[in-house]
Order: sequence, then C-alpha cells, then structure tokens
Amino acid sequence: MESLLSSTDLHRLKWNCRRGLLENDLVLEKFVERDLQTLNAEQVDAFRFLLALEDGDLWDLVSGRAELTPKARARPGLNDVLSLLRRY
Repeated sequence: MESLLSSTDLHRLKWNCRRGLLENDLVLEKFVERDLQTLNAEQVDAFRFLLALEDGDLWDLVSGRAELTPKARARPGLNDVLSLLRRY
C-alpha cells in the first residue's frame, strides 16, 4: 500500500512527534514506526489534531485517563487513531 504522505509530510509529522513527555515520545515513536504510513487522509488529519494538543492532554487521552469530547469524537478518523495509539 502506497503512503498518502509525501516524504516532506512524513518528516514533519515525525518531527512533531518529538514531545517533552517521555511517555508520549515512546508511544508516538512506536506508532510512527508501525502505523503512520498506513493511515488514510482522515486519519492523518486526526493525527495532526492530536499532535496539536499539549503533552499532558495528549497523554491523558492516550492513557485513557481522559475521553474525547463529543465534538472531537465526531471528527472523522480520530477514534481510529486513538485506538491505534492506545495499543502501545
């Protein structure tokens, strides 16, 4: 399966995965290695949305300590990406 991401987009996303919180770094590193290039366009947009969150908020979602707001749940692909991240 060919990736929807150009090499520049892929590089930017990988760079944005570098976080100040070690837990996020570890999860995002595994996600990038195993799943990033398999995402569809909606999921890539959802991943970008998650990367825009503050470290603590992102970790709370990934760890299951917080749930998505109803508005965020309606965002296409977000639940899929969050499920993938929670595997790690």
